[in-house]
Amino acid sequence: MPAPDPSSPRPADPSPPRPRGKRRVPMWDNARWIAVTLVVVGHGILPLIAEDDAAYSVYLFIYSFHVAVFVVVSGYFTKSGPPNARALRVILTDVVFPYLVFETIWTVIRWFTTGSFSLDYTTASWTLWFLLALAMWRIALPYLVLLRYPLLIAIVISIGAGYTEAIDSTLALTRTFGMLPFFVFGWKLRQWQITDRWLDLRPGVVWRWRAGAIALFAVVLAVMPLAIDTWRDIGLRRFMLYDDSYMAIGYDEPWSGLIRLVLLGSAMLMAVAFLTLMPRGAHWFTPYGQATMTIYLLHSFVLYPIRESDMLAGEQPWWALAVMIVFCVGVSILLSQPLVVRLFRPLVSPRARWLFRPEPQTATGTIVLPDIDDAPRGQGPPART
Repeated sequence: MPAPDPSSPRPADPSPPRPRGKRRVPMWDNARWIAVTLVVVGHGILPLIAEDDAAYSVYLFIYSFHVAVFVVVSGYFTKSGPPNARALRVILTDVVFPYLVFETIWTVIRWFTTGSFSLDYTTASWTLWFLLALAMWRIALPYLVLLRYPLLIAIVISIGAGYTEAIDSTLALTRTFGMLPFFVFGWKLRQWQITDRWLDLRPGVVWRWRAGAIALFAVVLAVMPLAIDTWRDIGLRRFMLYDDSYMAIGYDEPWSGLIRLVLLGSAMLMAVAFLTLMPRGAHWFTPYGQATMTIYLLHSFVLYPIRESDMLAGEQPWWALAVMIVFCVGVSILLSQPLVVRLFRPLVSPRARWLFRPEPQTATGTIVLPDIDDAPRGQGPPART
């Protein structure tokens, strides 16, 4: 075969080249910020759900998928290879140290408000359970994915954990085991290369998927108020929190685990539907997706006075729910601002250089992280690539 003439023009490549190396995908930042905003809204309207069926319906709708989305995104951006020294340091600086810092802060707040001082790092305060669970999920993932069916095994672990009261909220173990399938499912989405496949779809195909997602959410949103008394009677909210055994909720039947299985499957389905609805391009809120951990850790301080006061106690006017939703969205936007992120970075993501060994290894060859102060840093577990 004759060699090609180097002077002849080369045919154009019909597909645009993809950027090489690490890059932020706007769709994921959009999903991060909207998911954490739903977390804020869910916590904000909690005082209303006892007396307001509409608030309880919205609350159940949000909790049917938003925690799953938050955990799925965390699993998607977690590497499953053998942890190196840098990965171990990230777990400490982005998860463990912030937990210790904020648990101490909450202990001081309770001391001032109640007069009782009790420093207990084994019991997470309010939203801090996620940090404990995230640390354990990240540590366990490399071992779990060595097995042939990690997602199926995670589902079995989750369902089985609900049958025993020996697993309780100490170190957030109930939620760690209960929500493990969401984390592994997020990792599986990464293995299926879902991002590239989704971004390569034509707009017409994308909107067909989105139409199905909208229909699914519409059905769930419509079902919640129609059977609100039933949801209260069966304790659906407690099942959705994954923080109690079946017996603690009032179910000691052998089939109790089927309820969790249904909730796991529906939450994964709705998490995928949620992701299909996320804008694929950049928007005004896309940069806020880099501040998810700042929002997550700080919003509880804003909502704490409302939660502990009688401001929303008893029956409220019909517009209270709408006002709280708008207020919570505003809180999320405020905490996403660069100034807030920079101001609280020492607490949200402490470097703690003085705690780490300066030597790259020990005398026996144990791997120890060298001094890498210029390592790239994210705003929290959901934002790390």
